[in-house]
Amino acid sequence: MSASARSLAALLALLPLALPARAQPPAATPEQAKAFVTEVNRDLKRLLARVETAEWIKATYITPDTERNAAEANEGLMAYLSKAIAESLRFRGLKLDPETARMLERLRLSSPLPAPSDAARREKLAATAARLSSLYGRGQWCGEDGKRCRDLGALEDVMRKSRRYDELLDAWAGWHTVGREMKPAYARLVELSNEGAREIGFSDLGELWRAGYDMSPAGFEKETDRLWQQVKPLYDSLHCYVRARLQRLYGKEKVPSDGPIPAHLLGNMWAQEWTNLYPLIEPYKNHASLDVDSALKRQKYDAVKLTRLAESFFTSLGLDPLPKTFWERSMLTKPRDRDVVCHASAWDVTYADDLRIKMCIQGTEEDLITIHHELGHVYYYHAYFQLPVLFQSGANDGFHEAVGDALTLSITPAHLKKIGLLKSAPKDDKALINVQMKDALEKIAFLPFGKLIDQWRWDVFSGKVPPERYNEAWWALRRSYQGVAAPVERTEADFDPGAKYHIPSNVPYTRYFLARILQFQFHRALCRAAGHAGPLHECSIYANQAAGKKLQAMLALGASKPWPEALEAMTGERQIDATALLEYFAPLQGWLDQQNQGRACGWK
Repeated sequence: MSASARSLAALLALLPLALPARAQPPAATPEQAKAFVTEVNRDLKRLLARVETAEWIKATYITPDTERNAAEANEGLMAYLSKAIAESLRFRGLKLDPETARMLERLRLSSPLPAPSDAARREKLAATAARLSSLYGRGQWCGEDGKRCRDLGALEDVMRKSRRYDELLDAWAGWHTVGREMKPAYARLVELSNEGAREIGFSDLGELWRAGYDMSPAGFEKETDRLWQQVKPLYDSLHCYVRARLQRLYGKEKVPSDGPIPAHLLGNMWAQEWTNLYPLIEPYKNHASLDVDSALKRQKYDAVKLTRLAESFFTSLGLDPLPKTFWERSMLTKPRDRDVVCHASAWDVTYADDLRIKMCIQGTEEDLITIHHELGHVYYYHAYFQLPVLFQSGANDGFHEAVGDALTLSITPAHLKKIGLLKSAPKDDKALINVQMKDALEKIAFLPFGKLIDQWRWDVFSGKVPPERYNEAWWALRRSYQGVAAPVERTEADFDPGAKYHIPSNVPYTRYFLARILQFQFHRALCRAAGHAGPLHECSIYANQAAGKKLQAMLALGASKPWPEALEAMTGERQIDATALLEYFAPLQGWLDQQNQGRACGWK
């Protein structure tokens, strides 16, 4: 094929899909509803493959052309969904078989960014969404003098390694400038997506997002509040201990005893996980080595070898090896010749087992955990790819995030020793507290951040927080939930939410909060299936195929059943519950209570 013919084919592929012309709507009967969802599943598979291909190219090769390409592909999908969702509403109220009824509801809730029916406004929404994503992907900080430009990866490296207050502040404040240009576009996205949500029967986009959990939107918000109250005492204890240790290093003027922690001191650009502080606050120094990074470097784990190691956990449970195409098509390292979005993500590009991950792997323990997480998505895709497209997702989005993380709970010191990444696996009480502290700095520290991201957006979408209060409201929630504060003065000229990938990319975030709780519930159930009888934190299901069968049975359901049924298939329980998390961290909770005696915990 000549170059010109190939270009023509590419242009034709971007034309929005035209729905079949209908002289008049067919009769609203159960039979017509069933035929309608069959047609929608067929059309969506083709459209989604087109969109995901364009998004993959844009994410792995950021240029104005790939940005425009993705925007046009998304506009075609938005046009189709807008019309299909509107048409589906005529079947509401009919007595339908459960599968058809569920598909219709899944269709109505299918887009996290519903578009207005007006073509011009729909095009504007697609372009705005693409621009926000690319502003984030191209973001960098060039210093006050503009001479030394660093991207997010380089700035995160500073946050991860440095203990110098001013150096951390420069990296933090520098990256947060990326949001300033986004604010007008984000306000436009809120306006247009709310318009699309109202056209399909929701008061705003936040209500649509909360409706996707097999309960009322109001009921779901109460459910997240209930779960937060279950875990808050453990978070508060961890915050109190970490603040006291940071105060030793930076002094009371910078880290006051009764105030929030400055956001740039927690080892992470967003203060969402505090794992990188572990060497600073290790409870028992030099008691037991947990330095997996050094072992990975010493054993020359590159991106492929590290991903193979993660894959071996899944295959040890009896799950399939990754297909050859996964290794051919994934982006595992950052290319030197172009801008890419390094944020790790998992893909089934064609909704037909075209499995990939996109990640800039550097060979750290954090990367090993992240790869397990992303492969959890990949194996979920693989388990349900033969279902109708409307059922090709997790039982709820928290399930999708929890699967890989549940398996990482089996990466115990004993398991790391077994695979050669630790020299020994000590079992005394001091070693246990060290391990649990390291885990808590990731999993417990994250909980309030996971809760507040969408709380902020729900308030924005509803109009409770207007554009002129975006930043003020953001930091009020950061302070209230996390006990974290901006390290320098912020104004409404800043747009600090935009410095977090999921905001400009419009990815709902409550899924991650749910996943941090569900993963322990999954882990407890899989450990029971494996016959484990000891403390939950000692369990590893590695190489246990009975646990693998339990996992596979849940994965294969996709979204074909309400999530309580999928949860019950794995755990025997129908309510998301944090007691497994509290059971897992019971040793650390007792130790923290002792350490915090005499301290004024909490913050003003």
